[in-house]
Amino acid sequence: MTGEIWLQVSAGQGPAECAWAVVKTVEEMEREAGRLGLGFRAALEPGPRAGTAQSALVSLTGEASALEAFAGSWHGTVQWIARSPFRPEHQRKNWFVGVARLDPVEETRYQPAELRWETMRASGPGGQHVNRTESAVRVSHVPTGVQATAAEERSQHRNRKLALARLAQKLEELNAARTAAAQEERWRAHRKLERGNAMRVFRYG
Repeated sequence: MTGEIWLQVSAGQGPAECAWAVVKTVEEMEREAGRLGLGFRAALEPGPRAGTAQSALVSLTGEASALEAFAGSWHGTVQWIARSPFRPEHQRKNWFVGVARLDPVEETRYQPAELRWETMRASGPGGQHVNRTESAVRVSHVPTGVQATAAEERSQHRNRKLALARLAQKLEELNAARTAAAQEERWRAHRKLERGNAMRVFRYG
């Protein structure tokens, strides 16, 4: 059975060297995908310097089990050990990028009133390659204000699917952060309780 998966490669908040590592990671992915006979497409979001990318969306197609194995072997943190291509005297030689899987999400997961969709014209490099249709999309989660966009694909339908997958990922991260904050607050309250001055003291037994 054939299928498709999306992997997002990101430099996060790292310096230009991490954006350079994004490009190198995508190149390695493409080589490996070729050896495995997987279809490969990548759309890169330009980084702070020439030859860098702040993030990249990798689309892979092929036999389902091969796709799962590929995604599993790349998901997580990728480390590059190299001298900075921009600052030769810089002492740091470890650069990190993150690889996350984006899974398609059905719109039925959300109530229609929870989502607000907007279309816009995707920017292009000029000339015949400009995307002249409004294929880029932005989706907003009304209750939280979280937004996600997608403009990599020429098809508005595919950009819609991609934006929704990114939105779902952001909402999961938001919920995880809120859960962690709540746990931290409970821990603080517990410590405060242990160290506080008792209003009443009881002895039992």
